Amino acid sequence: MTTPAGSALSADSGVRDRVGAVIDEAVSSGRIVGAVVLVSENGDVVYRGAAGFANREANVSMRFDSIFRFASLTKPIVSVAALALLERKLLDLEDPVVEFLPSFRPKLPDGREPVITIRHLLTHTAGLTYKLFEPGAGPCHQQNVSDGMDQPGLSFEENLARITSAGLLYEPGTAWGYSVATDVLGEVLARASNTPLPALVNELITGPISMPDTAFTVVAPQRLVTQYADGSSMPIRMGAHQLVPFQGGTLSFAPDRLFDPKSYPSGGGGLVGTAGDFLNFLDTMRSGGAPILTSKGMAWLTNNAIGKFTIFLPGWKFGLGWALLDDPSQTGTPQSRGSWTWGGVYGNSWFVDPAKGISVVILTNTSVAGMVGPFPDAVRDAVYRRR
Repeated sequence: MTTPAGSALSADSGVRDRVGAVIDEAVSSGRIVGAVVLVSENGDVVYRGAAGFANREANVSMRFDSIFRFASLTKPIVSVAALALLERKLLDLEDPVVEFLPSFRPKLPDGREPVITIRHLLTHTAGLTYKLFEPGAGPCHQQNVSDGMDQPGLSFEENLARITSAGLLYEPGTAWGYSVATDVLGEVLARASNTPLPALVNELITGPISMPDTAFTVVAPQRLVTQYADGSSMPIRMGAHQLVPFQGGTLSFAPDRLFDPKSYPSGGGGLVGTAGDFLNFLDTMRSGGAPILTSKGMAWLTNNAIGKFTIFLPGWKFGLGWALLDDPSQTGTPQSRGSWTWGGVYGNSWFVDPAKGISVVILTNTSVAGMVGPFPDAVRDAVYRRR
C-alpha cells in the first residue's frame, strides 16, 4: 500500500488496532452478529476488517465478499442515477412527477392536489412519509403502503396506488420528511429513460465503476448474509416477516423479498451488494464523480438543498442524495464540515469526510444496531482518534 502525501491515517498504524478493537468488542459482546468495515483515505484502503458470522446458526464466518441487503444505502445510488439523467437532459429538477407517472396524484388533507417535482422527491420534501413514522391507524397503515422492504411480490403500480390513496402530510416544499419518495423517484427514472430501474442503475453506476455484486437481485446467493434483528439479550434471526421496533415506530422486514421476481425494485431500499462495491461508489463521488457525474452534478450532491429545514440529525442538512454536515458544533462528532452520511435499517452506515479524504463503510447483518448507536459511533471515533 502506498501512502499519499499528507495521508494522516495511512501514517497512523494505530487506526487498524483501534477500529479492529471496536469491531471485535461489538461481535464478542453480541451487539453485532457480523460486520465488514472498510476505511479509505484518498482512495487508499487503510483498514479492512471482516468479523463475526454471516450465518450464526450455520457457523459461517463473515467474509470481505459477503453480500448485504443495502436498505437505504440504495438511496444515494438511485439519487446519483437521477442526477446523471439530469445532466443528460432527460429530466429537470422542476419537472412535475405527474408527467412521468400520470396516476400519481396524492392529495393534501384539505383535498387539494399540489404539484410534486423531481426536486421534491430528491430532497424528501414531497409531503410523503414512511409507514414506520405513522401511528398504527395512519393512512399508510390503512392503505398497507410498503416501505420497500416487505410484502414480497408487490408491484410498483399497486404500491404507487396505495401511496397515492394515503395522500400527503404537508404542502410539497414546505418541510423535510424522510419517505418513500425515492421509491417513486426510481420509477420516474425508469419512465424518463425508457429503461427498467435495475438495468439503468447498472448502465449508469454499477457497470462504469465496477460494482459487480450490487444489484436488485442477488448475483451469488451463497454469499448473502443471514439477517438478524436486535434482541433483548442478543440479536435474533429474522423470520419471513419480521417487525422491529425503531424510533417509536415499527420497521417491517421480509428478508427474502428480493428472491420474488414480482417484487418491485425499491429505489429507496432494494439493492444488495458488498462493502467493497459501496466503497467504490463513495470514493468515486469523493474524488469528483467521474465517470458518472460532472462537477455540476457533484455540486447538487454536496450543497444544502433544503434551506433552513431540519432533518433527524442536529447540525446536518440534506443535499440531493444524502445528509451534509453543516454545523459540527451541534453534533459532537469529529467529522469536518461538509461531510456526508446516511445509513440503512438492515444494519448499515457510511460517511465521507471530503476535507480529510476519508471514506468509511460499515455493513452488518444486525438491524438496527449496525446503523445507529454505539457501534457505528465507536467506529467513526476510532478512525479519527489519535493516541
